[in-house]
Amino acid sequence: MYISLEPNSFLFNLAIATILCTVIGIERELKRKPLGLKTCLVIGIMSCLLTFVSVAGAEAYSVAHSKPMDPLRLAAQIVSGIGFLGAGVILRRNNDMISGLTTAAMIWGAGGIGIACGAGFWLEAVVATALLLISVEFLPFLMKFIGPKALRQKEVKVKITMNEEEHLTILLKEMKKQQMKARKVRVKDLRDTNLQQMEVLLLVDDRIYTTDIYYAIKKMEHVVGVELESR
Repeated sequence: MYISLEPNSFLFNLAIATILCTVIGIERELKRKPLGLKTCLVIGIMSCLLTFVSVAGAEAYSVAHSKPMDPLRLAAQIVSGIGFLGAGVILRRNNDMISGLTTAAMIWGAGGIGIACGAGFWLEAVVATALLLISVEFLPFLMKFIGPKALRQKEVKVKITMNEEEHLTILLKEMKKQQMKARKVRVKDLRDTNLQQMEVLLLVDDRIYTTDIYYAIKKMEHVVGVELESR
């Protein structure tokens, strides 16, 4: 076997896989996500290698033993292995927010691109990479302008401390007037005080600064403390 850079040769497929996974890795790096450039390259290159070995090994075995062998048996196990990596980047925070799902999907996508390149479908891998980046970067941005109103809203989790229990409902009505839609409300009394704390998940316009939301709630009557977090 000689070294060749002709289309569908091992080095050619490996080069395509490396380039495409570099693009995905850089996109994740720019967003400071757990899946970085190095991780993405390792996944793509090794997926390409194992797929090529699986296909070439099956062909060699079939010729030597005159028995057919599934050329993608080894490559099929790559998907299962990538699942462990994907699970490692999905995080559940202490406030019930879940993050890392897109990064986990990108890990799976990088493996798929490596498999496609290893099997010789490099053109399909190029198209898939382009569509992947368009789906992750461009479409969400576009949908904020032409999509439903809900796509132009963000969630803000707020903890509000009040000194008048009777004004809790009034506070919710006041927030509604200011285009803050409450989705989940939880109220509790603070121990050894006459204060009440209300936890509420608000839907607000994505263009509104989180600090402006803080100041608006802080100015409302009988509010003595505000703590919020934007998703």
